[in-house]
Amino acid sequence: MAGNRHQQDLWDRIWKDKNGHVVIWRTPNVALSGWAILTVLSLLVSGRTADVLSWIGSVSLIIWSLLEVFKGDNYFRRALGLVVLIFSIASLIKTL
Repeated sequence: MAGNRHQQDLWDRIWKDKNGHVVIWRTPNVALSGWAILTVLSLLVSGRTADVLSWIGSVSLIIWSLLEVFKGDNYFRRALGLVVLIFSIASLIKTL
């Protein structure tokens, strides 16, 4: 029975926040909203401006992912932040 309780605790930590609410999606914060807006703007302009907007958007996404990795509500959000962080850094390295 104790092993089953431990599994339930892990399951709760994966999906629930400290108040016991299941958290998969949150209203975007400033960094994530900034990434979305800058990405769209970079698609609407061209040249150096598009590159700068895209780069700033990528930095904004990295900031969001770091916030999720270190302050995410549950293990799922922290893992999501880590995956996004890895792909974002790989993408930035690829463009250099």
